Amino acid sequence: MPLPEKSNLNKIDIQVLINAGLVSKNAQVKILGKGTLEKKLEVHAHAFSKSAVAAIEAKNGTVVKL
Repeated sequence: MPLPEKSNLNKIDIQVLINAGLVSKNAQVKILGKGTLEKKLEVHAHAFSKSAVAAIEAKNGTVVKL
């Protein structure tokens, strides 16, 4: 994932994804549960799959639906 300073991120929101060039500013973002998380994150998006919510919460992270 081409996120700048990705190891230092504790919060992923739409602006982070826009700045990384992963989505356009008008995009509706859905987080999917593919892959693994290595640390606690606060994730802001328009929608989440059930597996994404489970993975984020398993690391004591926070899901914020926009």
